[in-house]
Amino acid sequence: MDNKNCTTSSDKSTVNVNELIMSCSYSKESLKKLYIMFKSNVFAIGFGITSDYQLAEDCVAETFIRLAQIKRFDPKKGDGIGYIVTIARNVALELRRQYRHGDEISIVQNYGVADHTVENSIYINELIMYLNDFQRQIVTMRCCCELPFKQIAKIMKCPETTVKSRYNKAIAILKEKAGVNSEG
Repeated sequence: MDNKNCTTSSDKSTVNVNELIMSCSYSKESLKKLYIMFKSNVFAIGFGITSDYQLAEDCVAETFIRLAQIKRFDPKKGDGIGYIVTIARNVALELRRQYRHGDEISIVQNYGVADHTVENSIYINELIMYLNDFQRQIVTMRCCCELPFKQIAKIMKCPETTVKSRYNKAIAILKEKAGVNSEG
């Protein structure tokens, strides 16, 4: 799918992202570049965890506020993309705990993807309701942020095999609920 609004990890140079993170505490331009590169991904992560449009917007704001306050970032300990995704995930989990709305899942917006119709977004998000929280996070990080399983495992603090198996199980659930023949 060709979409100008959706950034992928392949579009971003890890070295460039690391340099931007290291300078964003004193450079508004660096923070602005990071915001432009990652706002859609951070929103998707926030929404995937909170199931609330406003909380996902708050997640975006808080994630970039925290990035602006970073004093030390060591690119040798990991790449900047995973670092930003980890901050976004932690912020979203905090917001969900703070503003828990029971177990209801709202209708998800389309994660900022302009070429999807509202009907498709509603349908996709009705399907996502069948996934547990862990599965939703993995699917969001894999499909929206295009992170590799190894990086998702590091962020989720679990084995890569667990991430892969839960992702495959989630996709199987989504296919079953959508009525897609998995043999085709």
